[in-house]
Amino acid sequence: MKRMLTGLQPTGVITLGNYIGAIKEMAKRQDEYESFIFVADLHAITVPNMDLNLKEKTRSLIALYLACGIDPNKNTIFVQSENEYHTNLSWFLECNSYFGELSRMHQFKEKSKKNENFTAGLFTYPVLMAADILLYDTDVVPVGIDQKQHVELARDIAIRFNNKYGETFVVPEPVMSGAGAKIMDLIDPTKKMSKSSENQNGVIRLLDDLDVIRKKIMRATTDSEMNIKYDPENKPGISNLITIYASILNKTVEEVEKEFIDSNYGTFKKAVADTVVQEVSRIQDKYNEYINSDLIDKILEEGKKKSRIFAKAKYEAVKNKVGFY
Repeated sequence: MKRMLTGLQPTGVITLGNYIGAIKEMAKRQDEYESFIFVADLHAITVPNMDLNLKEKTRSLIALYLACGIDPNKNTIFVQSENEYHTNLSWFLECNSYFGELSRMHQFKEKSKKNENFTAGLFTYPVLMAADILLYDTDVVPVGIDQKQHVELARDIAIRFNNKYGETFVVPEPVMSGAGAKIMDLIDPTKKMSKSSENQNGVIRLLDDLDVIRKKIMRATTDSEMNIKYDPENKPGISNLITIYASILNKTVEEVEKEFIDSNYGTFKKAVADTVVQEVSRIQDKYNEYINSDLIDKILEEGKKKSRIFAKAKYEAVKNKVGFY
């Protein structure tokens, strides 16, 4: 069975777009791969943030993923900072990386503009990401378009190291995590739903109050027509609501259009709101069970032990290849 690895930063709150577009896809893939999921808390400190609460946010993130269908029996789940081999291997990889290729990373360019006094960690974190991937002989890495370049860097480093020291690393393949439906902002349906959106009325978070969620959907931008038809170019608002409704209920767009062929927008929005609230309510109930139990600690402790076995073996192999005592 091939191996898949996913890293999750413990910052922000998961949105409905994250759930439909990525997490549901992860849940489907967990039967297809030997899966490693880690909380990338070391990556979370590369930019200034005085309100991290990493321990609390780590627990909350794991609880949400479990509530969304990620099975701890099918995934090795651990915290990055609990496994010292990630940073240890990163140094070996940094010494086989070049300043020029790191300076060309798109995310570094964007984030360094926002933080004039950026840290060295922001510059080198793509190498740490490469270490995250290469430690586990990872075959596939689900990524969004903004992170694809980082997996390509990991590939380059792996190939470079293998050519220099002999076959050591599996060369990973990026798999676009946007394989699921793309959920747009409720207020501006031409933009993707994002937790950093300026107008929070367009964003649904999985831990939002259920009444607030319902109001956001009922106020969602539509158009002056009254036919419920999927047409992203001319009817982006209604098309987005159709996508949300269809994705949660595992229906096709055609089935949704047929179901509401004689309905008005108010009736359709209410049906979407009912469906989303029911789904989110189910997730929140499970979240509250997990967050108030000791299961998360047990999962992370077991994941730390298992991940360190893999990581230590790879790290020792790298040390031997390079020629250390």
